[in-house]
Amino acid sequence: MTEDTLTQRAVDRVQASFQRQGMMLHLGARLLRVVAGECELALPYSDKVTQQQGGFHGGAIGALADIAAGYAGLSLAPEGKEVTTVEYKINFLAAFQSGEIHAIGRVVRAGRRLIVTTAEVNHVAPDGKISACAVMQQTLAVVDKAY
Repeated sequence: MTEDTLTQRAVDRVQASFQRQGMMLHLGARLLRVVAGECELALPYSDKVTQQQGGFHGGAIGALADIAAGYAGLSLAPEGKEVTTVEYKINFLAAFQSGEIHAIGRVVRAGRRLIVTTAEVNHVAPDGKISACAVMQQTLAVVDKAY
């Protein structure tokens, strides 16, 4: 199987799964890019994703990072398998309002049972300026696909 075939299978798999993400679709998240071992998502600023001070809510930031890194892991998981988050640790670096946030998930190491990933979350301002928002490390378990 060629690298292009592997990448297209990863893209198809992640796109199909993303369409099942009710919360992300409700919040307006978009799948921007998938390659084997990497995934990028975007989440626009709206009243659905804010906390009481008007900035992006940490829960929304954490969810976007979790899902981007999870899809990076899924792109490398064997056929017939899924991934589920075992744990993650996130550091919030700065708060932002307006624009959107982008999370780029990457696989650090893909094992048979566990996959370790990271995610970088950046704020993209309306003028295009990019600023660091959060960093996350995650452990995924490889499980049987249940749907």
